[in-house]
Amino acid sequence: MPDETKKPAFENAPAPNPAAWLFELRDQVIYPFSLTPVPVSEDNSAALKAAMESNRLLAIFPEVPSRAELGNFPLTLSLRTFEFCGTTRSAVGVLVRVVKELTFPDGSRKAVLRGVKRIQCSQLRFGSDKKLVNVGYQDVPETPEPSGDLEARRRSVMLSFQELSGLAQNMPEEVQMAVLNAPSPGRFADTVADALSFSTAEKIVLLSQCSVIKRLEILGILINRELEVLRLGVKIQSEVHEAMGQSQREYYLREQLRTIQRELGEETASPDVAALRKRLSSGDYPDEVREAVNSELERLELIPQSAPEYHISYNYMSLLLDLPWRIFTEDVYDIVHAAEVLDEDHYGLDEVKKRILEFLAVMQLRHEHGENCRAPILCLVGPPGVGKTSIGRSIARAMGRKFIRVSLGGVRDEAEIRGHRRTYVGAMPGRIIKNLKRVGSGNPVFMLDEVDKLAHDFRGDPASALLEVLDPEQNNSFSDNYVELTFDLSKVFFIATANDLDGIPGPLRDRMEIIRLPGYTAFEKREIAKRYLMPRQLTESGLTAAEVKVPLPTIDYLIENYTMEAGVRELERVCGKLCRRLVRQRLTAEEDHSAPVKVDVKMAHALLGVRKYRPERSTVTYRAPGYAVGMAWTGVGGVVLPVEAALLPGGKGELKLTGSLGKVMQESAAAAFTLVRSMSPELGIAPEVFTGNDFHIHVPDGATPKDGPSAGVTMVSVLTSLLLKRALRPRLSMTGEITLQGRVTAIGGVREKVVAALRAGITDVVMPRDNVEEYDELPEAVRSKLEVHFVTNCRELLRTVFDVPVLKAAEKR
Repeated sequence: MPDETKKPAFENAPAPNPAAWLFELRDQVIYPFSLTPVPVSEDNSAALKAAMESNRLLAIFPEVPSRAELGNFPLTLSLRTFEFCGTTRSAVGVLVRVVKELTFPDGSRKAVLRGVKRIQCSQLRFGSDKKLVNVGYQDVPETPEPSGDLEARRRSVMLSFQELSGLAQNMPEEVQMAVLNAPSPGRFADTVADALSFSTAEKIVLLSQCSVIKRLEILGILINRELEVLRLGVKIQSEVHEAMGQSQREYYLREQLRTIQRELGEETASPDVAALRKRLSSGDYPDEVREAVNSELERLELIPQSAPEYHISYNYMSLLLDLPWRIFTEDVYDIVHAAEVLDEDHYGLDEVKKRILEFLAVMQLRHEHGENCRAPILCLVGPPGVGKTSIGRSIARAMGRKFIRVSLGGVRDEAEIRGHRRTYVGAMPGRIIKNLKRVGSGNPVFMLDEVDKLAHDFRGDPASALLEVLDPEQNNSFSDNYVELTFDLSKVFFIATANDLDGIPGPLRDRMEIIRLPGYTAFEKREIAKRYLMPRQLTESGLTAAEVKVPLPTIDYLIENYTMEAGVRELERVCGKLCRRLVRQRLTAEEDHSAPVKVDVKMAHALLGVRKYRPERSTVTYRAPGYAVGMAWTGVGGVVLPVEAALLPGGKGELKLTGSLGKVMQESAAAAFTLVRSMSPELGIAPEVFTGNDFHIHVPDGATPKDGPSAGVTMVSVLTSLLLKRALRPRLSMTGEITLQGRVTAIGGVREKVVAALRAGITDVVMPRDNVEEYDELPEAVRSKLEVHFVTNCRELLRTVFDVPVLKAAEKR
């Protein structure tokens, strides 16, 4: 609290003379000679009544706010106070005279008070009514001041007040006149303090100052503070009005100019509108497009060019006019030419080429009959690197169409397919419409790459959005959210690619014609490397076919020792590595660079280093009881799958499976174990072998998940080999699903599995007899290098996989 306090006497004090009644007034300060209306409340109504019945004099000692309300205002440190009835009051107050008492229709009352002079309290005494307090007071004289300093202070405050009055538009004129006509510096200071909106604490400080110079100094500080606030507010308001005024001024001037031009008959549209109208009139567009563009043009003419809506509307109309609504490339119906193009770009892939040529033949026939042919929707499924993406370009070149490729891997937003609605900020069309605009053709070859890798989250399911795109019954009226008009996609040749068919949702898969692209055989890889890969890598390395010769044995060496894949991507990388190291060797050697180089096997090994794969040491050459080689079909092609089994004495006949096996493969192993146990009498195996031992089957490369039923015959073979302690035939692999009755049923992926077995060095293959037709479709180059044994049941299987007839041996024993 303030540092100086004074507590006057209350009880049994003689009546002061002169005297006035104490008037309670909160949050309001009255200065001498000011005329102020104040509210009359229950707390001060008794004092007002007593004053009206006597000399109309009231004494007001303002209640000082708490320290928290005072804040850090430094001038309050000089404030003198006293304590009364639990409140802190200013030691300097004001004597006021009641001019008038007013009663309003709502029952509220006000008293008009005029300040008389500053006073300080000498004595306080309670009246007969405890609500009344009689105050004995003394006058507070003003401190004498030098006239020169006083006048200088007064003029300084006057200038600041006049500037403040000019900025504060709500300052009454009569208040300004009262300040200008104040008869004395003290009266001037009190009039200014009463006129301005200072805080209660600041007004109490001004009231308590006996020195006029000090009062004027405080006023100067407070007025300068208010001036800074007002100047900043005026500056901000001016900037806002200037920005808004410029925009409104441009709008009004533009409207006036348009009106004048219209009256003179010289109205001209903006260059953007004129250009759009010219494009609309000169182009061939459907009626609904013309209506939409004309409607949007009328709206565009009313929008200022500086408005964001102007550019949104302009971009929308530009897109509508850029789309190939009725623009199509002329198809090439020459089947012979198409076959030459497909064979020139790709080796093999006979099934895909056959389907494309069939479609071209139908198109040619229908074109001759004057009919339109609906474009097919294909889905090429196969391991990476077999040419799914590149064949799309060859199809477009063979048909004379433009080519579009869109990668869908990782796309999780439905708007990527259907586009955004124009109500959103930054809206744009989907990838289908955007790419059709880019190529400017309504019948391109449109490749949707990696369709099996689509994702979905809270933003939508893009796979579901593709249902309309890839449905021949619906895509003739495809609706993009941004375009809001239907677009005909029925003439677009859609080709989707995928590595794994299981990654495509069923409804979407049902709308496409599935064509499988199997892995390449070693012979096909040799031809691809000879015709395409090696010439391309030689050119990229700055070499020519006349300078470097790579014979076929060297290419075979690269395929067998440095690659292990279904496609040819790794093979191309190996060819590129070979060419680059050959270039470096030629540039660093001191030999004649003009002489041609023949890269034999020895040189290839020296350039590439240690072989990555060793077929002669692979898993297919290992022989031991409890070891067999199966075949599997994965999303990246076919692989050989070694399987091991071990017997643990002292067990309870339990079967343990390891190697990251899936649920289906675990059930297949359990069925094989049950089948072998049921055939134990025929195999000559004692029953106690299954009750006194545990069995463990492991599929190596345990970090790789494995699943599927086709390892059933492999499980039966490895368990039989373990129990009979006989190794299987060398370089033998097998595949087939087994039943509890011993039947061997058909499996899938015959070509992929056979190619993988051939790549791994297998010479004998066992597979179900139900797959004979699939095997007969394989190239002769593959079938001539393998001896395939077709089996129908478990007994035929066991007679095939062992060198000796184990079943007959069991019968002799």
